[in-house]
Amino acid sequence: MDFNNVPIMQMMTKKMAWLSHRTEVIAQNVSNADTPKYNARDLKPVDFRELVSREAGPRNGGPRLTNARHMTGTTRATMGFDTHKTPDKFDTGINGNDVSLEQQLTRLGETQLTYQATTNLYRKHLDLFRIALGRGR
Repeated sequence: MDFNNVPIMQMMTKKMAWLSHRTEVIAQNVSNADTPKYNARDLKPVDFRELVSREAGPRNGGPRLTNARHMTGTTRATMGFDTHKTPDKFDTGINGNDVSLEQQLTRLGETQLTYQATTNLYRKHLDLFRIALGRGR
């Protein structure tokens, strides 16, 4: 069975990819904390609830087109991860650098906790599939 076609698994994989990329962006910010005129960046937030509801469209168990006069529902969209300058500048230094190490480390901690929770949830879903397939743990 290919778990990549299960919508909830796709969403968790997408979220883990977003969190991994956010960790890279935060690491770049921290490494440039002393670079003159460097502006801190962050990933644009992705609404994963909207993404899940979009994924539950016609192809994935949602409403199906049974009559040509019926509406087809939503279509699947691709999601890219875009970065942007962080709008909340805590303290801009004399050299024009606006990286706040405290803010970056807080974001890193939040990102790590969310990643751990997502991987635990992913693992639990895999366990449920194994049980359903009769393979147990």
